[in-house]
Amino acid sequence: MTTTTVIDGCAVATVDPNGTEYRRGYVTVQGNRITAVGAGDAPDVGADVHRIDGRGCLLTPGLVNTHHHLYQWVTRGLAADNTLFEWLTTLYPIWAGIDEESVRVAATGALTALARTGCTTSTDHHYVFPRAGGDLLGAEIAAAAEVGLRFHPTRGSMDLGQSSGGLPPDEVVETLDAILTASADAVARWHDPSFDSMLRIALAPCSPFSVTTELLRESAVLARDLGVRLHTHLAETIDEADFCADKFGCTPAQYMERLGWLGSDVWYAHGIHLDDAAIGTMAKTGTGVAHCPTSNARIGAGTARTADLVSAGVPVGLGVDGAASNESSSMIEEPRNALLYARAKGGPRAISTRKALELATIGGARVLGREAEIGSIEPGKLADLALWRLDTPAHAGIDDPVTALILGSAPPLAALIVNGRTVVRDGEVRTVDEEKVGGEVARAQAALVAKAG
Repeated sequence: MTTTTVIDGCAVATVDPNGTEYRRGYVTVQGNRITAVGAGDAPDVGADVHRIDGRGCLLTPGLVNTHHHLYQWVTRGLAADNTLFEWLTTLYPIWAGIDEESVRVAATGALTALARTGCTTSTDHHYVFPRAGGDLLGAEIAAAAEVGLRFHPTRGSMDLGQSSGGLPPDEVVETLDAILTASADAVARWHDPSFDSMLRIALAPCSPFSVTTELLRESAVLARDLGVRLHTHLAETIDEADFCADKFGCTPAQYMERLGWLGSDVWYAHGIHLDDAAIGTMAKTGTGVAHCPTSNARIGAGTARTADLVSAGVPVGLGVDGAASNESSSMIEEPRNALLYARAKGGPRAISTRKALELATIGGARVLGREAEIGSIEPGKLADLALWRLDTPAHAGIDDPVTALILGSAPPLAALIVNGRTVVRDGEVRTVDEEKVGGEVARAQAALVAKAG
């Protein structure tokens, strides 16, 4: 029997194309679909209904995380004061020891943290595959199913080790043939293109300084043959720009354009150091960006031209990035930080509070090619919803609920619903034992660091 859920008495920010909002409204859900949204009291939908009292709350679409590295949840707090390249060279030897169990534990911890902070859909960019590691992609997919989030993992890759002029140690890189075979297998095994899919796969060579030109080119061909999306890091640091200038005689964006990495099926992580020409090309081709403001600041990589990207029409979503460069991995912090850093660079009108909420919801959905399914509260869309408590002492006196959510302290969740299923209720993740997960994470981190010696 299909469950009917009614959330009423709350403020509602639909993030629909008209920016419709209600100071007091309702949403009804049938199974995993939104069936109605409106002002005032919910209509009578019968007696057999699960009701959620939304008084004192703001209902928004669930937040969409467009870039993450879940395995890093068990290597947080290391190399805390280093540049990106220094940070990577410190952590690669530790990451070389990850295995199926440590990745399962890390992914469970990271996804639980995302759920607690309003995230209903998350990507993951997993590109470290030690030879004896086991089924690492399968481990994090199992974790996402347990926690209950909609999941877009990518089959990442690296084939340019230190002995060939790349940054990663040779023991964590793979051969081109092995990567292409594993990528095709991952799509065949897990990718679900259906409307209400909880699991989609993309292909994601790591970065210009850790993969070969051949891998980038062949991955683009394979992804398009298989009908899946493409993802990579790009233009994150000045070091990367210098690497591309020295090795390829061009900017990172020009390099990717040469290899066919443009289009509405492509999104880049970070995109900090992009010039006007690159932004224009991305806008023209529909190439997206996963903006990671907290991680960018933590690693000192720079401040993205977010307002310019948005103004040009580039699809922009938000990401927490890896937990080793964003220890809190709080999805609700990202729209606030995106707004603050954009305004610090471009003035008080660079990004509005409502635009920040858009980036975290429909913007992320657009980057992942799912704007017809998630990212806004509209009848017919999937029931991915976040109900935020704004009647706390920390939010009292902030009249506008969207301002309270974006600029106030991170509020607790009254409920998080993913695909019609309640994952968080009254600030507590209901799908996993959080205390048990925390203990497993601490043990896994200690074992991993000890293994690296």
